[in-house]
Amino acid sequence: MVNRIITFLNKEFRGVNEAALLLGGFTLLSQLLGLVRDRALANMVGAGPMLDIYYAAFRIPDFLYLSIASLASVTVLMPFLMDKINNDSEKARSFLNSVFSAYMIFMVFASALIAIFMPYIASYVAPGFNESQMNLLVTTSRIMLLSPIFIGLSNLIGTITQLFRNFLVFSLSPIFYNLGILAGIIFLYPSFGVYGLAIGVIVGAILHFLIQVPVVVKHKFFPKFTFHVKWNEIVRVVKTSIPRTITLSCNSLAFIFLIAMASELKPGSISLFTFAYNLQSVPVGIIGISYSVAAFPILVKSYSMKDMNNFINQIVLATKQIIFWSLPVISLLIVLRAQIVRVILGTGAFSWTDTRLTAASVSLFVISLATQGLVLLFVRGYYAAGNTKKPLFINVFSSLMVIVLAKVMIYIFQNYPVVLSKVEMLLRVKDVEGTLMLALPLAYALGSILNFILIWILFKKDFLKNQKFNIGTTFIQSLISAVVMGLVAYICLGFFDDVFNLNRGWGVFMQGLLSGAIGISSGFGILVLFKNKEFFDVARALKNKFWRNRVVAPEQGDL
Repeated sequence: MVNRIITFLNKEFRGVNEAALLLGGFTLLSQLLGLVRDRALANMVGAGPMLDIYYAAFRIPDFLYLSIASLASVTVLMPFLMDKINNDSEKARSFLNSVFSAYMIFMVFASALIAIFMPYIASYVAPGFNESQMNLLVTTSRIMLLSPIFIGLSNLIGTITQLFRNFLVFSLSPIFYNLGILAGIIFLYPSFGVYGLAIGVIVGAILHFLIQVPVVVKHKFFPKFTFHVKWNEIVRVVKTSIPRTITLSCNSLAFIFLIAMASELKPGSISLFTFAYNLQSVPVGIIGISYSVAAFPILVKSYSMKDMNNFINQIVLATKQIIFWSLPVISLLIVLRAQIVRVILGTGAFSWTDTRLTAASVSLFVISLATQGLVLLFVRGYYAAGNTKKPLFINVFSSLMVIVLAKVMIYIFQNYPVVLSKVEMLLRVKDVEGTLMLALPLAYALGSILNFILIWILFKKDFLKNQKFNIGTTFIQSLISAVVMGLVAYICLGFFDDVFNLNRGWGVFMQGLLSGAIGISSGFGILVLFKNKEFFDVARALKNKFWRNRVVAPEQGDL
């Protein structure tokens, strides 16, 4: 039984579609668990001051993780390890030991330092909190400081699992992370309050790390602590990763500013903003992250071998698939937003007002769904080429623009009520209190679109001067399919409105499910009529039973 489990975890996937579908499938499972987690939070805690504290407490450990742990991330370490493994596996192990040791030294020191200054830092994260809330925030954040240590370790050894194309175990990590958090909500929150939620996060982080250990041990690449750190190699890694680390830190910093602004709005605004962000992150994870992660090892290998034709082909393939999936999802999420939010979160302490505000926020977030996924892909294209500086400058500027746009939108909504009124009418939240928080997801979406425009201009200039990048057909066909899906789903909503009792949860669920199913079927029919290549590529990958791909045992020379 143990051998079967290990064999299962060591499956290797070579095709981008197969790997992306595998990653997408497990990402979907992880995201579904994340939605169960959010539903449990909405039901047991509710969108209010306590949940605001919990989500605000995440921001400091998250910033620590992105500003330090990302120095030893998969995307940065993989080119170094691939180069060393091709020449000498022992040097690769020694390199990994040095990275692991340096990581532990800096991460533990930084965590301790932040814990000491937490009261001062917390006042900037949530300036709208009262003294009681601030005290809870400080302690909760201190507990959560353990999570970036374990998640960082997990991602460090995740370099090995991805290098050997063990996408399965890599995909299982976030599932176990969410299971730990869910356990904290269900079993610890009733007794320990918000501290129980924080402990659940720690349990999830430990599980995130442990699930990858057997595979890394099997490949004999589990890192060991050493005092003989090769600092010259660490400096090389840091020099390469600093631009990427600053890029990610800017994203986290922008989010901290958004949370700080939300803390000064109506109580519960942080919770509703985070719920909406988590919901829109489901398709971003399933589509954008899956395809960009699946393509990355191939991009690294193609660029290192100077095979630019394959490099561009993989970018084009992943771009088409991201567009193919994203546009219909955007359409359906906008049309079915209220039904989706009500079914997922509308329980217990989560009111109908909360549902409507969250649904409106989701609509604003998802207008940038396709661009978020494409940015992830193009950034990884730059990283595969060893260029981390250009994504840095673009992301720093875009992150600053998110903050500026949020300030501007809040100012406009506060001082020009007619503008806010138009937005409320468009999103059908005219009679709802607290709509000022809609400025935050709108600013985030506009910043994401700006980020894509800038990185696309540079990527085209740097990699596509003499290369064809024909995605027009895919875009037009997917757009038409998305419009048809949305229109059919919208018409069906009106029809089923008289069929089901919408005062009951099952009635809302059936209305949304049947409307979405009929809309999707109509969209698929359009794609079949168009003989859409991406549609049939996915169908072919499913037909090939990608989840049953045989195990590929790499030879020692490939390590």
